[in-house]
Formats: sequence, C-alpha cells, structure tokens
Amino acid sequence: MRAKVVGDTITGRTGRPGRDRHVRGRRPHPPTPPTTYDLIAIPRKKAMMTTPSTPGAGDLPAGPAGKPVLPAAGGAVPELAAPTVTVATYPDYASAQRAVDYLSDSGFPVQHTAIVGTGLRLVENVIGRLTTGRAASAGAASGAWFGLFIGLLFGIFSSSGWLGVLIASVLIGAVWGAIFGASAHAMTRGRRDFTSRSSLQAEQYGIAVDAEHAEEARQLIVRLNWRSSESGSAS
Repeated sequence: MRAKVVGDTITGRTGRPGRDRHVRGRRPHPPTPPTTYDLIAIPRKKAMMTTPSTPGAGDLPAGPAGKPVLPAAGGAVPELAAPTVTVATYPDYASAQRAVDYLSDSGFPVQHTAIVGTGLRLVENVIGRLTTGRAASAGAASGAWFGLFIGLLFGIFSSSGWLGVLIASVLIGAVWGAIFGASAHAMTRGRRDFTSRSSLQAEQYGIAVDAEHAEEARQLIVRLNWRSSESGSAS
C-alpha cells in the first residue's frame, strides 16, 4: 500500500486491482513524555476550618477535691460554704452537747452551729470471752426473736391455732440460730475467742459557728461556763 501524507491527513491505495480505495485517517501525534510532576504524586489536603469551643465539665481533669464545677450559662457562681469559727472546745461529746443545748434554750439559731470532732480513733472494747456455748446461746436468742416475728405474721393470717404456730416458730428459730452461731464460731478456729464492741471516739469536740453569729455564741458560752463554775464552787 502506498500512502501519501497531506497535512494531517493520510491518503493511499491498497495496491490490489479492482479493490483500490481511498484511505483517509488522522495523523497520529507523538506521545508526550512524562514530566516530573506526573511521576511524583503530591497529596492534597483540604483545609479544615475549626472554631474554638468552650470546654465542658467532662473535659476538665479531676483534682484532689473532685471535678471542678463550671459556672452556669448565665454566669452564676455556685454558692460556697459560709466560713465558720470555733468558739469553744470540750474533751467529751456530752459537754459539747450540753453547750449546744444551752445555746438552743437561749434562743440562739442553732442551725448555724456544728459539733466537730477532731483526732478521731477507733476503740474496740473487749466485753468477755467467747466460747462455743456462748456463741450457740447468742445465736439461739437471735433466732428466737426472728422466729417470733415470723410466728406473728403467720398468726395474723391464721384463724385458729395461732398460739401453736407462734411457739413452733420461736422454737425452730432458736434451734437454727444456735446451729448457725456454733458453726460460725467453729469456723474461726479459735482466732477470735472474745466478744467486743467498737466505737468511734474523738480527742476533742469543737463548737463551730458561722462567722456572722460567732460573737453571740461566744458570749452565751462564756455565760454558761460562768454559771458552771459558780455551781461548782457552791457545792
């Protein structure tokens, strides 16, 4: 086939007799060589616009006193506890209780006072020796009280024979209580063969009063101490 290039058009003949035809086509362009920017892919990131936000209470870390409380939307600040003043201290709770009772009898607003114990300690007073028999008897007493309660409930809904139901409930409760008491003491294997009673005590008790009422409370307590000293000297 012979072809002839005319501008951007290619013409020619097939070279076969009776089958010659005119061929037309577009002239092919040479490929463009790749550039450096085509070989290296540069990622593009969209610019994200952010707006400053107000941190909430859940975003703040917790401190030694707990999470801080932010003011409300209206700008209101939470109320703080009123400052207090200790107007008197006593070595025992009974004396502090007597002082507050005197303030109440004198018309003082005792809702602004508090008895504060400092130097707290746990005291366990040993009552006596604990044996298996004593543990069983204590359990029997507790079980009898529980059986009495159950017997009264059954007696209310019983039309006849409620006394027998009551006695049977007490006996059954006492037997089961004795069994449980003896079993519980046996499980300790002699590590605690005594009974005790625990109490929380303080070294001293102070009368704390709101600062705005402190002077009035102090004057009343001085009057109470003066009366107590007079009664002591008279006796």
